[in-house]
Amino acid sequence: MNVRIIQITMLAFVVVCSTNIERAAGGIKLITLPIRERVEIQLDHPHVTLVEEERMVPLAAGVNDVVFAWANAAIDKNSIQFSCLTDPGNIRVLSVSYPPNENALTWQVSSPNAGSARVRISYVIGGLDKTFAYRAVASNDEETLTLWQYVRLHNHANEAFGQAGMWAGFGERFERPIDINETRQLLSAKFEDVPIEKTYTADLSAHGYLNEGKRQLRIPMHYVLKNDRDHGLGRFPLMFGKARIFQDDGRGTVAFLGEDWGTFTPLNDEMRLYLGLSKDIVVKRTIESRKAIHVLGNLYHYDVVVKYEIENFKDQRVVLDIVESLPDLRREILRDTRRDVEWQLKNTGTLDEMIDREKSNADQVVFHVTLPQRGEDQKAVKQIHKMNVLIKNEW
Repeated sequence: MNVRIIQITMLAFVVVCSTNIERAAGGIKLITLPIRERVEIQLDHPHVTLVEEERMVPLAAGVNDVVFAWANAAIDKNSIQFSCLTDPGNIRVLSVSYPPNENALTWQVSSPNAGSARVRISYVIGGLDKTFAYRAVASNDEETLTLWQYVRLHNHANEAFGQAGMWAGFGERFERPIDINETRQLLSAKFEDVPIEKTYTADLSAHGYLNEGKRQLRIPMHYVLKNDRDHGLGRFPLMFGKARIFQDDGRGTVAFLGEDWGTFTPLNDEMRLYLGLSKDIVVKRTIESRKAIHVLGNLYHYDVVVKYEIENFKDQRVVLDIVESLPDLRREILRDTRRDVEWQLKNTGTLDEMIDREKSNADQVVFHVTLPQRGEDQKAVKQIHKMNVLIKNEW
């Protein structure tokens, strides 16, 4: 009999409650709660955990007192519910009472006949929660990966639940024993042959300088997964969780690449897994020119040219994403006016035809630049690209 959450009654009743007894005053039967026969733990809510348990309760004909008590467990007493599954039309709860200063309550249950009845008791409990984790193994050519998603159940509720069914809100239902003060990791989904894109990104606002004196940018690398059916995913949103990332080394083992926190990824959105900084792609970014154009009064447009000098020292061709934040560019050449920035790309830059119109928006512009592999002499081919933008109506 579990004594942490379901104490059959208060200490004064331990002896007399080992069987059903009749109160001298009114013919009410005091009922003990047998051990759980079934437990379901609902983990679909991000902040609370619902426990549903079923027990076979021996009821006498007439009115029965069913006592539910718990100690050292964070049960929300206002969430506790009692229902009879055997004969819900005739076996009914008449009232519920809460002893003062006790983690307990008593249901008065009316039954037309004597016999065992299956009842369900549900409650919200604290200290029983979940997190998510991922293992990602990329193929040797970095074209696809296998993704494992795990649910980690953390039981700090000061209670052992025994064999319990669990559901995280999606995927398969699990059934595992849940012991007191344990963390259990459960495989919730596996996705094989997921197409990925390895990206290299030059974004001063997001990632800063590698060497500010040389105006050299940091170039982080990511594996990008699209959470949709066409890319082998798309069954449910991917939850926030730590991801351990590996790559097949082509010799039958895998190499550890690093860890990242996978963000919550809705359907049709992208999860980006950080792989570290590229040492083989060098991007130097400078403001080549800044020219004020008088409009009216103290109102000006600013014609700005941003220059990128790019070298790829890798042995394969790659695509570099260049991202420019227009509010940050305005702050860089002027000041922060705390207004929405008005801007327009001019057709004199070399990046105009490389724009990603889907990912560009009112605050940023995204370009994709193809970089050839280095030559046989191991030297990189330097490319120079320019973005010419008109920042409008500033003073």
